[in-house]
Amino acid sequence: MNGKRQLPQTLSERIWHRLLGRARDPHDPNLAHQLSLVAFLAWVGLGVDGLSSSAYGPDEAFRVLGQHSYLAVALALATAFTVCIISFAYGKLIEHFPHGGGGYVVATQILGKSAGVVSGCALLVDYILTITVSIASGGDAVFSLIPVHYHHLKLPIEFIAILFLILMNLRGLKESVAIIVPFFMLFVVTHIILIFGGIGSHLSAFPQLVDSTITGFHTGASTIGNWGLFLLFLRAYSMGGGTYTGIEAVSNGVASLREPRVVTAKKTMLYLTVSLSITAGGLLLCYMLFNVHPVPGKTLNAVLAHSFAGHWTVKGFSVGSWFVFITILSESILLLVAAQTGFIDGPRVMANMAVDSWLPRKFSSLSDRLTMQNGIILMGLAAMGTLFFTRGRIGILVVMYSINVFITFSMSQLAMIRFWIQSRKTQKSWKRDITVHIIAFLLCFTILWIMIIEKFAEGAWATILLTAGCVLLCVIIRNHYRKIGLRIKHIEIKVKQVTSHPEKNALNHKVKPVPMFDPNKPTAAILVGGYSRLGRRSLLAVLRFFPNTFYNIVFVSIGVINSEFFKKGEVDTLERRTEETLKGYCSVANRLGLPAKYAFRIGTDVVNEASELCVDVSKQYPHSIFFAGELIFENPSWFDRILHNETAYAIQRQIRFAGLPMVILPLVLHENSENENNHPGKEVKLQ
Repeated sequence: MNGKRQLPQTLSERIWHRLLGRARDPHDPNLAHQLSLVAFLAWVGLGVDGLSSSAYGPDEAFRVLGQHSYLAVALALATAFTVCIISFAYGKLIEHFPHGGGGYVVATQILGKSAGVVSGCALLVDYILTITVSIASGGDAVFSLIPVHYHHLKLPIEFIAILFLILMNLRGLKESVAIIVPFFMLFVVTHIILIFGGIGSHLSAFPQLVDSTITGFHTGASTIGNWGLFLLFLRAYSMGGGTYTGIEAVSNGVASLREPRVVTAKKTMLYLTVSLSITAGGLLLCYMLFNVHPVPGKTLNAVLAHSFAGHWTVKGFSVGSWFVFITILSESILLLVAAQTGFIDGPRVMANMAVDSWLPRKFSSLSDRLTMQNGIILMGLAAMGTLFFTRGRIGILVVMYSINVFITFSMSQLAMIRFWIQSRKTQKSWKRDITVHIIAFLLCFTILWIMIIEKFAEGAWATILLTAGCVLLCVIIRNHYRKIGLRIKHIEIKVKQVTSHPEKNALNHKVKPVPMFDPNKPTAAILVGGYSRLGRRSLLAVLRFFPNTFYNIVFVSIGVINSEFFKKGEVDTLERRTEETLKGYCSVANRLGLPAKYAFRIGTDVVNEASELCVDVSKQYPHSIFFAGELIFENPSWFDRILHNETAYAIQRQIRFAGLPMVILPLVLHENSENENNHPGKEVKLQ
């Protein structure tokens, strides 16, 4: 039964749908195709974070070199090599975990749930900081082109930028990516001109540059020693760790890619690897070639662009100044929209963790636009809080950001090392592949520890504390769900043992004749979830509390489309499963001699879909009374209300405006499960 919406929309609902667009039809056979990204759009949507990191990663690394700028040659090579190694390692990860989830799924399945929750929390904090760093860096770049007396507007404008991205992502992934394509390509074109033009303009002086670089190495070795030179290089290499942030985004977002997803993901990873290697390595070389020095209030890229093109004129017109302006503006916009990766992958990680009960179950649900609405909003609000707390200071943010990235990188590579050890008897190429992951792990783990040691007092402690707090909260949430699950199992066992009513014996023995279904006679419409003993007891509770009242039974259910939709891409399986569940309930009613039918819908919002379906059912069966089970806590706390939706009460509130009666069948959970007062017929659906 799939009627149109019958309940009136409130003003806020009308405004909300006007902003976000009309709801998507999950039955549309082309929906998965419409929502998924081809490799190019995935490069834009998921690769923007990685490519935009070239705006601050090489900058941070080169500043550490100081007067030893000749080390930029080795640093550029090491940066490009690291990008290639990490990208190749994540390409292998995608092959073996093609449904996405990245570091969280890999750590959970190979290293265990404890490692998984640490990796997942590190990823969540990472993506919150992805949004914050991108917005703050973009703000810095934009305001480097604006007079100082306007800089007090930077923070408010950054908040507005986050709100804009929240709105665009609530409309849908593809729509939000399509908007940033022109700015992304503008960044690519201007930086190709900047890097290749800058290197090309120094080709004639290449022999002298080689000599000066060699001389610089010798001079540095004589002044601070070979060991001191190596430590300086290692520190600069580690401080540029922000360059590699975003590489893992493709593996986390595989579920949003066009089929065949693994092929599309690997092609996207290739685009990202080549573009980031050339951009980051090329910028480091250009810093050295143009002898770039820090200028207060300007990024090194702004100084480089001015040194390269600032003097260009055509017939007295300053073409160069416009090129500098467009280059830095494109970089600024790209940094602002690089936050897009946090809005794409952050909610996906939250959904995976919610399915595993580490986070409230509501974070695995979708909006009617098939976006992870709850996760998007929470990521945006958390990014705003972080931006306010740090006042947008990019130095602190990059440190916090990079540490969490390399926690996840290290755990993912360690998991893949274990995977190849376990698969050595079945995988012929295991030695080659495990070597790549060992190298990647050593690089990531080294960068992680150097950053923690070097920057502990400058913000590293904050991200470690924040991640640890996130892990602790997840453990508390999962323990809560586990305890509730054990209580419900205990109640199910007691329900099975109850034999005091004749209706219960009828389920196992005598089968009564079933009369014809009469829609004009009193009907009990029972909202049910999955097929379970508690669900069957809902029917028996209605018969017990309202004896000889109802002639018909109608079972009502909603098949909920959640984040798993992006893995399977179809709703057919969900429809079949929901219908089979309802047929099972109808069979139970028939065994009691009651005529029964069912009605169901497939949708993303249980409350709205169920409320609308109840209105449709009431029109078809005008003498209906609705029943629904609800989980009741003996001493409910704010924590319980967050982790458990009061679905039955929410449906009751909505359908009362249509004049429909609804009875709540409570399942009371006492503090001591041995004292559970279980009245038969309490359907439970934890969400």
